[in-house]
Parts: sequence; structure tokens; C-alpha cells
Amino acid sequence: MTNSRNQCVLIAEIVGGDKISTRLGEAETNRAVERCLNRVDLAIGGSGGEIVARDHAAVIATFAECDGGVMAACEAIDRVRKLPPVSGTQMQLRIGVHCGAVIDGHGEGVEGARRIVQVCAPDQSLASTAAVAGLSPAVRNFASAEAFHDDFQGRLPWPVFTIGSQTASAVAHSASMRPPPQPASPLTGSRVVAAAVSAREPSLNPRLRVKHGQDTFIVEENRPIVLLGRELGNDVVIVDARASRQHARIERRREGYVLVDQSTNGCYLAVEGQDEICIKGKEAVLDGSGRIGCGFSVRDKTEDDTVFFEFV
Repeated sequence: MTNSRNQCVLIAEIVGGDKISTRLGEAETNRAVERCLNRVDLAIGGSGGEIVARDHAAVIATFAECDGGVMAACEAIDRVRKLPPVSGTQMQLRIGVHCGAVIDGHGEGVEGARRIVQVCAPDQSLASTAAVAGLSPAVRNFASAEAFHDDFQGRLPWPVFTIGSQTASAVAHSASMRPPPQPASPLTGSRVVAAAVSAREPSLNPRLRVKHGQDTFIVEENRPIVLLGRELGNDVVIVDARASRQHARIERRREGYVLVDQSTNGCYLAVEGQDEICIKGKEAVLDGSGRIGCGFSVRDKTEDDTVFFEFV
């Protein structure tokens, strides 16, 4: 008996392979496409998705929550954009995100995402109304405020929204230009303290610096996820054999910066002034500055493969 349930579905297709195939041949073209697909796989895994189908130029993945699908789409688009051109051609993605019923890798959720991909331009990611409606307030910033309009939209039964990290940046800039809201009535006593703390929260620890060897990454609103692991294509590539291929990720969330372990051997977290702890298949909010060991204790390792973090 098959089970039907609503899931967020992401379909990503590679664009540009046909342009380089005549110049480089099939083998080199396949390698270029595979590099792009590996970036998509990393983005999907980093956001908790499950790949249900994959061919020579496309990936289909499902997510329990729409937040994961949209964040994976943003991350995948950004990662492929950073790849160098191949024989003068920039490889690109088209991504469709939809929420609907999925039965054994098929169903309305998959068909809806496939229809969205068909109207996407290269380097564009679109999400249906159903997918955007399921987003948390923080991730909703990664979708455009208004529905996307195009001559091809008549082919879709519902409006779609542009999604991407650039959209979130524009939303943040727009919000920063608006004056702060004025309270409707005066607050006194403990209510004043609570209101002041709430007003400060969005500006607390706005950026997290992550260092590994000679590489430095800034986790912030425009780059909310950094991936750690042994596989090439991660942001932080760990050499130590105890690290998993896709070991962990650091996420910027509404509640702060969170280390999410998804490995076999766990993450060892040593916050300055505190005892080292090991998390395995769990999450930990990062506070202050400290070190992370992917599969090994930071007390037993030189600085070569240790990941350092601090707020800036």
C-alpha cells in the first residue's frame, strides 16, 4: 500500500550543457554537468532534503518542510553561479519548488514543480503559492513579495514567486530604509524592558565568521548556510578521515546561528570558557567564539583541520 502525503518538491535542471557538447565532446560535458549536480546535491543534503530521482541533467528532491526546499534552491543557485565557465559557457540552473501530494516519488507535488521548471529562465528559481504559503517568517524573506509575472505564466494554474538570496538582500535593504514603528501607547515597568530587548534581537550577532586554514567565510543574511565535510564542493573541506562526506552545516536562523550535525562520528564543539561537548545527529546554538572538530576532539588535534568561529 502506498502512502500519499504533502511534501515540498524541488526540481533542478542544468542549463548550458548542449552549448559546450559540440566543442568539448560528451565526456567533458558530462563532467561539467556532474560538477553542477554535485553542488545541487550538497545544497539539498544541507537543507535536509531527500533525492528521489536523478538523471544526467536534473535532480528531484523532497523536503518535509517548505523552508528546506526554498533554502536548498537558494543555495544551489548560488553554488552553481560560483563555478567557473566551461569553454566560455556559464553553466546555470532552472529550479521549480512546489508543495503537494507525493506518492512513491510521483504525484501532484512533483508534476507541479516540473511545470514550474518549464517556465523558468536560466539562472532562475520559482516557487508556487502553495510552497511560499508554507514558509516560516524568516525564510519568507527569500521569496519575492509579489507574484512573478511573465508571458508564460498562463501555462500555470497558480501564481509563482521568485526565490533567491538576492531577494532576501533586497528585502533586508528595504526594511533598513524604513523608520522603526512607533508604539501605539506608552509602555512602563517590565514591559519597557521586554520591548527594548525585542527591538535589539535582530541586530544581535548579525554575522558569524568561520575560519578553516586559510579560508574564511562570513555567515550572514545573504549567505545563511556554510557546509562542512570531507567531500569536495563543501564550503569547508575537511581532510581528516573521521569526517563524513557531508558532515555538518552552520545555519543562520531566527534564534541565532546553529551547528547541525549530520555525520557518523559527530561534531565536537568547544565554546570559549566552556567544556567541550559532542553532538551527534543533533543541533547546538553557537554562542561567543570557539572551535569545531568534525569527527575528532579539538583537544586532540592541531589547528590544521579545526574550524574556528566568532561573531563579528
